[in-house]
Formats: sequence, C-alpha cells, structure tokens
Amino acid sequence: MRLGRREPRARATRPGSGVERPPNPAADWAAAQVAGVRDDPLRRTALLARTYHGPEGRAPQHLPFRRAAMSFMRWQARRGVLNSLTAQPPGSRWWRAVNDRLLRDGCEAMAHSGGMPGEPSSPAVVLWSAFIHHPTARNWYRAHNASIVAGYLDNRELAERESMPERFFLNVALLRVLYTHALVAAPKLALGRLAVLGRLLGDPRLGMAGVFLSLGRVLPDRYPPAAELHAYLAHEHRLGRMLDYGVIQPRLQLLYEWSACELGLPGLCDLVRDGNPTYAWSYEDRDVWTPPAGPLPRLLGRITAPRP
Repeated sequence: MRLGRREPRARATRPGSGVERPPNPAADWAAAQVAGVRDDPLRRTALLARTYHGPEGRAPQHLPFRRAAMSFMRWQARRGVLNSLTAQPPGSRWWRAVNDRLLRDGCEAMAHSGGMPGEPSSPAVVLWSAFIHHPTARNWYRAHNASIVAGYLDNRELAERESMPERFFLNVALLRVLYTHALVAAPKLALGRLAVLGRLLGDPRLGMAGVFLSLGRVLPDRYPPAAELHAYLAHEHRLGRMLDYGVIQPRLQLLYEWSACELGLPGLCDLVRDGNPTYAWSYEDRDVWTPPAGPLPRLLGRITAPRP
C-alpha cells in the first residue's frame, strides 16, 4: 500500500461546537480507508493484510506477524459477523465496530510511518507505531490488544444488544487474546512452572498461537447463533474447555489486572469481577464460568498456577 503525499488541510470545525480541530491527515486517511471497505468483508481482510506490508509495500520484518491476525480475520468473515448490515443475514454491529477500530489504528500508524502528518488519535496508534519501528511479539500484542480492548470499551452498548450466547463468546474471545499476550510478556503469570514454554506457544508468528485463539468450537460457524448457550457449551471442544477452565479461569482476575497495566487501559478491570468476566454479562450469571468437576482441570490448574 503506497501512500500518496497530502498537503495539510485547513483546520476543521466540530459541528455545532465552534471549536477548531487541528488537521490530522493521517487519521483522516485511515478513516477513509476503513470507510471504503466497511461493507465488504473480503476487502476488510485485504486492507488488514496491506497494513503489514508498510507504506512502501514492502516490510519483511512485519509480515510474519500477520499470521494470527489474518487467521482470526478470515474466521470472522466466514462466520458472517462482518457482513453489511443490509446483507441477508446482516452482520453484527458490535463485531464490525471493533474490527473498524483495529483497522483504523493500524492504517493510521502506517500512515505516520510513511511520513503523513498528524498527531496520533489514540494511545493504540502510538503502540502500533512502536511495533512498526521495533517488530517484536510483545510489541505486536500490546498494539493489537490495545486496539481490541479499546473497541470493547467503546462499544459496550452494542454488545448489550447481542444475544446471550454471543455475549458469552465476546468474553471468551477477550480472555483468550489477553492470555496469549501474557504467554509472551508474562509467562510466569500465564503458565506458572511451565513458563519457559510461554514465548514459543504465544508467538503470533507461529502456528501454536492459533490453538489459544481457536474459537470455532465454542459457537457455530454462522452468525447469529440460533441455539441456547448451554447447547453450545455442551459441544465445546475438549481442548478449548480445558484451556478456558483449567488454565485461564483460575488466573483470570490477575490476567485482566496485568493486561490493564500493560496496555494502559484501566477500564479493562471493569470487565471482570472476582475472576468472572462481566463484559455485557451479569455477575449473577457467573455459573457459566465455574470450572467443570474432574481431575484434569484441577491438575492443569496446579501445574500452571501463577508464580511471582
């Protein structure tokens, strides 16, 4: 994706406020890129891929990091959550909004790296710029998760409109992506005495990260879900269930608190209570997060218990 040079525009005025807004060509360009693909899931996917090629179309150090992002993006497209709102069936307003945020932040950071002027429009853009200049697994997770968490925090009202099974899934998606970040950046928190394996398992450039981000067996492959939540829970993939309840759930409160600090987003702590996810989810319905009885979840919990 080659960026055309633009001259700084005249100062804009916020409608009805009379307050001038400094011109921000990079942010405006990014917003235009996202607007141009908003109703086409395939073009959304292509735009995400192009952000890893850099402003000149060649960024070999960044390309390996797109593996995990592209895998999840393609799954969203296949499931239909990114469909146009006028499609049959329509997409999800929540998923589209969060995806917009991820695309917009990445495009803006790329525009800055190509020399386009303007102040970063959000802290996540700053983190994406840090990744562009120093592409490491930890920097990728910080940028990616800052965009995702900001999307969650900004779109709680849309999340509340989703069905109960979908709202459960939104929480699972969040805790999984936070956990994979911790594998790389806080392996003792993520795996306890097995911490030495964390960076290998969580590296977004490697296929193992896909195991932790695999969500296709939690909900059906099409949106919106048609069955009741407990019907999906009964068919959840055994490996995924062991991961969620045996490994992640016992450290969930610590994970959210660590992530809030790592990302500079204290609002993330409002999405968990006593180790139970509460994003668009009632604390009174926390029974779905109770680990299943059995020796294997308990064994996994002991082996991977967080260590200082």
